Amino acid sequence: MSPKPPHLRRGEAAESHALAWLERRGLKAVARNYRCRGGEIDLIVQDGPTLVFVEVRYRSRNDYGGAAESVDRRKRQRLQRAAEHYLQRLERIPPCRFDIIGIDADERIDWIRNAF
Repeated sequence: MSPKPPHLRRGEAAESHALAWLERRGLKAVARNYRCRGGEIDLIVQDGPTLVFVEVRYRSRNDYGGAAESVDRRKRQRLQRAAEHYLQRLERIPPCRFDIIGIDADERIDWIRNAF
C-alpha cells in the first residue's frame, strides 16, 4: 500500500488537532470520519446534551478565503445528509448543531459554533 498523499496527511493531522482542542474544552468524541453514501462528517462530538457535527478545514493560506467560506451550499447539504443518516441509527434524536473548525498554517483555531 502506498503512503497517503501530503494533503490527506495534513487533513488527518488537522482533524486530530481539532479533536484534541475540543476535548480540552470538555467536548467528548463520539465518532471520527463518519461516512455514508450521502457524505462524510469529520468529527462527531458530544457537547453536554447536544450532538455536534464538526467540519474541519485546514488552510495553509488565506488567498481564497478562510475556512468558513469554503463550506459552500453543496458541502452543507452533504454534511446534513450524512448527519441524517447517522441520526437514523439512534433510538432517540438529541439536540444537534453543525460547527466548523478552521485551522490556519500557524495552527490557530477558529471555532464557529452553530455555523449553519
